[in-house]
Amino acid sequence: MTTDLVSSPALLVLPRLRVQNANAISSPMTWGFPSITAFTGLMTALARRLGQDAGIAFFRVGVICHGFEPQVTRGGYTRAFHLTRNPVLQDGSTGGIVEEGRVHLDITLVFEVTLSSALLGEAERVQLAARIGDLVAGMRIAGGSVMPALPGALRRPQRAQLVLVSDNPADRRKDFRRLSRHWLPGYALVSRDDLLAARLAELQKTVAEATLLDAWLDLSRLNYRATRSEGIDPKTGESITTVEWASDARSGWTVPIPVGFAPLSNVYPAGEVAGARDPGVPFCFVESVYSIGQWISPHRLNDVNDLLWAPTRDPDTGLYRCINAFRPTVLPLTHID
Repeated sequence: MTTDLVSSPALLVLPRLRVQNANAISSPMTWGFPSITAFTGLMTALARRLGQDAGIAFFRVGVICHGFEPQVTRGGYTRAFHLTRNPVLQDGSTGGIVEEGRVHLDITLVFEVTLSSALLGEAERVQLAARIGDLVAGMRIAGGSVMPALPGALRRPQRAQLVLVSDNPADRRKDFRRLSRHWLPGYALVSRDDLLAARLAELQKTVAEATLLDAWLDLSRLNYRATRSEGIDPKTGESITTVEWASDARSGWTVPIPVGFAPLSNVYPAGEVAGARDPGVPFCFVESVYSIGQWISPHRLNDVNDLLWAPTRDPDTGLYRCINAFRPTVLPLTHID
């Protein structure tokens, strides 16, 4: 029997999770921090482990990164993942090495949840938060293992907590500002779809055939441009030409990110596709969907909605996409005489 849920939401905060050997290859075209779909997947797995009778329902998730340590060799501009040797095969021969990127993470996860009326008391929330913290300690996050905090890393180890969210917008913003201070130093991942649309419009001014892929690639790299200037050599008085290289300005710490999956085939019945990870569920071939994200300090966010990502699915197209409501603050222009 499903427990009735109250309408007012709460926040489940899992602070300072130390994840070892998480997946650093987030899509066929990007590497680095795990995809946001890895954390929406964790949200689904956690809800299933708790069960419907736990009195808690999950809706959105936000992530703040405090530490990022990729397991790569460092030499100039070229990097290579540290790879492990696979076990030998049954005939004694050595199996091929499948490239796997790994990264050690220090993250805080914030879930938007709703609670049943039986969990509104402080003692009940503390007990459920402790239970969830114990569950997460034995789960995988983006393929990585959750490790205990290092001795002496924090003078007061932070524990999972369930925080009720006020219905008053002013109180809600005040509570969020108080929480966000505990997430420093760190950076929250937010969506910047607006940058992608703006860059496409800019490119199409000069190249009408430019596509969203061209805009995405342009935002994903460092673009250096040469500026030529004419001048006079002060020693000889002759005309000289100088060239200066400068990189394009960037709107903060922006990164290319995968945000979901688009179907490439029809949905096959369970067990029809050989080699599927779970033969007990239907199967569909998919490809990654990309956008632009930005790492921003939590204290620069105005509301918890700026932080949270919601998984959505279009039943007509089959598109699975994570949506984030962050909008950059536009400062008014000041004219100075």
